[in-house]
Amino acid sequence: MKLGWKQLGLIALAIAVAVGGYVAFDRWLLNNGLPEGLIQVNGRIEGDHVAIASKYPGRIQELLVREGDQVTKGQVLVKLDDAQTTARVEQARRAFEAVEAEVQAAHTDLAVLNLDVPLAIEAADAEVAEYHAKVAKAVAVEKEARSDAQRFRELAEKDQASRQQCEQAEMRWDVAKREIAIARAGLAQAQKVSAQAELGWKRIRAKEAEVAALERRGDQAYAALEEAQSVLTDLTITAPSGGTITTRMVDVGEVVSIGVPLLELVNLDRLYLKVYVPELQIGKVRLDLPAKIYTDAFPDRPFDATVRYIASKAEFTPKEVQTPDERVKLIYPVKLYLNENPDHRLTPGLPADAIIRWKEHVAWVKPK
Repeated sequence: MKLGWKQLGLIALAIAVAVGGYVAFDRWLLNNGLPEGLIQVNGRIEGDHVAIASKYPGRIQELLVREGDQVTKGQVLVKLDDAQTTARVEQARRAFEAVEAEVQAAHTDLAVLNLDVPLAIEAADAEVAEYHAKVAKAVAVEKEARSDAQRFRELAEKDQASRQQCEQAEMRWDVAKREIAIARAGLAQAQKVSAQAELGWKRIRAKEAEVAALERRGDQAYAALEEAQSVLTDLTITAPSGGTITTRMVDVGEVVSIGVPLLELVNLDRLYLKVYVPELQIGKVRLDLPAKIYTDAFPDRPFDATVRYIASKAEFTPKEVQTPDERVKLIYPVKLYLNENPDHRLTPGLPADAIIRWKEHVAWVKPK
């Protein structure tokens, strides 16, 4: 059967309308009726999970939270039995205080030595100088007395001086000689005292070494106290951030080991909406694109978000895709991280819709 030109034209027009309609429907289906440049997606709000564990083994004495509890950063979650650690802290504190007392006493002794030694040396040097002067004076007196005795001896031989005068001169000379001996003995004693005073510098250095050793002991005692106090502090487990307790793995009375998770927390300041983008649209999505998230709980309050993660492989599909029909079904996980969560209004588990803008200057619209 042959068709005329008119019939062929009608068929071609029908095909063109069908193709155009399919393309328009396909574009509307992919964009959910949104303007070009926007993509609508939906999913559930999730968060980064933090496993909370103990740094030390112990028995759970108090468990202060349950699943679903909202907690703030620094809030006490779990207390482990700390009786033995508290005793160790007290013992370490007493040891540190004892060493500190010794250090203070040694510092006091050192300060006294630093004052006394220079004064003692100065006094000893003054006494040595004084005896040097006495020796010099005694020597001068002895020289004069010797000269007088010699002169009176010569005069006595010439009968120009009496025997009594001669004897008196000899006696003065003997006294002068004894005075020299006394002065020299005093000088020797003063020099010994001076040498003893000079040893004060060695006593100061020895005391300084003693103080340094005591201070090292004090540092070690303080470090032991700090370590014991740190262990005691870590036996009280606090929330590393604000969030929601999602899982509780233990109960009061259980003995836990190091690093074994006790609770699981979702950080409310690091929430994201996990959505799935069809393969035909994933090419439009790139990192750092802006997005807005809408929830039923706050329908008139969109929350700003940013594309921070795009999966490199699709999920929920066979590894090998052979036909175009199957390729249309590919879905890629994408995470839209909230820029902020004011007053922690949003929590994990909330369903939400989102609009991703992949073209700049396109006006935002609400999800359809």
